[in-house]
Amino acid sequence: MQTPQEIAFTRLLKIMDELREQCPWDKKQTIESLRHLTIEETYELSDAIIENNMLDIKKELGDILLHIVFYAKIADEKKEFDITDVINSLCDKMIMRHPHIYGDVKVDNAEQVKQNWEKIKLNQEGNKTVLGGVPKGLPAMIKAERIQEKARGVGFDWENAEQVWQKVQEEMNELNAEITSKQSAEKTEEEFGDLLFALINYARFINISPETALEKANKKFIRRFNFIEDKIKEQGKSITDSNLTEMDAFWNEAKKQGL
Repeated sequence: MQTPQEIAFTRLLKIMDELREQCPWDKKQTIESLRHLTIEETYELSDAIIENNMLDIKKELGDILLHIVFYAKIADEKKEFDITDVINSLCDKMIMRHPHIYGDVKVDNAEQVKQNWEKIKLNQEGNKTVLGGVPKGLPAMIKAERIQEKARGVGFDWENAEQVWQKVQEEMNELNAEITSKQSAEKTEEEFGDLLFALINYARFINISPETALEKANKKFIRRFNFIEDKIKEQGKSITDSNLTEMDAFWNEAKKQGL
């Protein structure tokens, strides 16, 4: 007898087969045409997670699962692989990368698990360098996180958060010196990048996701700015007709209201 999970997954595969055979839009799609839609769905899932909206998280997970099944269906039609191959490949990889569960390796904490993971990936995936597995197309902030995590996986890292904070302050001073000297826009940009990299490193040491933190700051700014616009509209004015003093006053009011 099938479990509820098996019944649901079989139903999804059947629907995918029917859509691919009967729906003009679904029949037209290729792996390439789905790519940008998958990226969009991933960002929508990320947004739902930040908002802690469990109903939306469930919905967006379903959309991503559909895309996974869709890609596998197209590949199956091309006689490349099918969804069974995808799942089995994943299971094999998880078993291989968790020797502390499926082998005789001993670990004491999650950090040791991560270090083993990076070493196994380096040996098994044929990467010539430790950082070779970092996707080139990642957004810069996420790429910085992955670079730092992989370096840590082989033991190249700071010992504690205080050392990293000192590095942040050092980079801040170097940036300030470049800004003050006004000698090279290129060098100023470089120092600004170094400061961002150091801040991302510090966030890792204090268990903060810089990507999540920045997105929450974005959302907070949007809420407060929308509040400013609404208040100005209540006065029968346009925001372009307002001055900075008025906008600052409404901004502070938004802060007091916890927006």
